[in-house]
Amino acid sequence: MGFLAFIETTVQGLGDMGMSLSIAAIGSAIGTGIAGMAAIGAWKKMITSGQKAATALLIFVGAPLSQVIYGMILKNAIADANLSPDSYVWQIIIGLFAGAAMAGSAIFQGKAGARACDAIASGANDTAKYIMIIGVVETVALFVMIFTMTGLPIVQ
Repeated sequence: MGFLAFIETTVQGLGDMGMSLSIAAIGSAIGTGIAGMAAIGAWKKMITSGQKAATALLIFVGAPLSQVIYGMILKNAIADANLSPDSYVWQIIIGLFAGAAMAGSAIFQGKAGARACDAIASGANDTAKYIMIIGVVETVALFVMIFTMTGLPIVQ
């Protein structure tokens, strides 16, 4: 087996080597961590002031998790494209940049969620508007996934 055949067999079907998934997941971990810490602080503020701890804050903590799903879908799409081993480096670069964009969306979703948690704990209970902001930030990750997938070449 020649080197090129070895590379072709090894790379075939691996796509971006999971870069889009793993980078997006890192962003989701950071985003959920940021929002989670804020929710804990908000609950502490609410409980110590005699209010009931709002369970709705979990919405903001969990919102950045969806980027993991988008990263997985994109990873599978790149792998399913079954591109030539010649494009291996490009597949990794595509995965890195798309994953980084999704990670950024997740991180800023976490930051927006943290602000929403603080606002709710302070008495500004306009949860629906805060969820809309989270949705707008979410849209960035969706656009990245969809536009990257539609930009993949079709191999016959």
